Amino acid sequence: MIKKIITKILALEAKLALKKHKPKIIGITGSVGKSSAKEAIATVLESRFNIRKSAKSYNSELGMALAVLGLKTAWNNPIGWIKNVISGFKEIFNQNFPKILVLEMGVDRPRDFDKLLKIARPDIGIITALGEIPAHVEFFSGPEEIAGEKSKLIKNLPPESWVILNFDDKKVWEMKLKTNANVLSFGFVAGADISASNYKISEDGVSFKMDYKGSSVPVRLKNVFGKHSACAALSAAAVGVIFEMNLIEISEAFSKYQAPPGRLRLLPGIKNSLILDDSYNASPLATEAALDTLQELEAKRKLVAFGDMLEIGKFTISAHQALGKKISKIADYFVTVGPRSKFAAEEAVAEGMNKTKVINFSTSQEAAIHLKSIIQEGDLILVKGSQAMRMEKIVEELMAHPEEARNLLARQDKYWKNKE
Repeated sequence: MIKKIITKILALEAKLALKKHKPKIIGITGSVGKSSAKEAIATVLESRFNIRKSAKSYNSELGMALAVLGLKTAWNNPIGWIKNVISGFKEIFNQNFPKILVLEMGVDRPRDFDKLLKIARPDIGIITALGEIPAHVEFFSGPEEIAGEKSKLIKNLPPESWVILNFDDKKVWEMKLKTNANVLSFGFVAGADISASNYKISEDGVSFKMDYKGSSVPVRLKNVFGKHSACAALSAAAVGVIFEMNLIEISEAFSKYQAPPGRLRLLPGIKNSLILDDSYNASPLATEAALDTLQELEAKRKLVAFGDMLEIGKFTISAHQALGKKISKIADYFVTVGPRSKFAAEEAVAEGMNKTKVINFSTSQEAAIHLKSIIQEGDLILVKGSQAMRMEKIVEELMAHPEEARNLLARQDKYWKNKE
């Protein structure tokens, strides 16, 4: 009850602040890639403009109100929430209110997007990716309903607005028929307005050539990995183009881009190993992308620590089995965490993986202890799982410099550290 009251107050303050200051609003949705796109877009725009971005993954009704007002969650601290309400009121009259807001917009249940649009109606709508089995599909009838919910972002945009769509994702690209706004596409597939070619990956990050209207510039993303990270950069480039930035300026801005914590960051591990930390969350599409990245990188041995994927409802068994099959062809060692990931483990063994190298644990702490005992020099360990599986605890145990966990890993707030 108290949370609902706080949410209503902060949402009202956010609406009043937007009405007074009239910033340009960039709204980002999709089943995966929202945070990476947000960070890339903010990196490009802040090189020239006064902007504000969602902190962490603030994409719910409460989270977006906090993002608009430039506030952070107070978790279970009543005094903190009172301070937020006071600060939110002051923000309405802030003379230095940002000119551009970069906001994540997420949905867990039907009609969630309606609540978000009551707070803020974007001038630019971006849809990152949906995939065959979208994240948070558990409370929807299926992928089609969740796609329809997310398409609300672009349905009612006026003709002078802009929509930026992932050309590589068929379901996303089909949404161009649902808007009257201007459309820009991005992707690797030929035909995208802003495209990537000559993609390369190494331990230093990814590089590619970015093409737009016959012009090309090289892009290098240091310590950023995976094609989906390059796609996030392309979506950011599309935003830069809309704000009349040239490709060289955009490419130079990417030199400051960093992947958010827990999103495919490569970290030094114990015994001269490397950790591919993708522990923030997991969905089928995001896990496939992480496995593709693991496959692309060179290593003496490749290990996968995989925790349950949650909130995918009726797809739970088949999705975990599909990933188990894929992992069997990539990993030398497979550790799972949780009851659902057992389906992946069983499928990996059925596909021919040595059953002595496929082990299931109940908790991330147990898995970390086992991994510490088997890691060898030159190993590359992918760590992936849904938020509730707390896979970042594995990364903290395996990283060479755990004293840096606070700055490098997901869920390092006091709230999460005290939570089992």
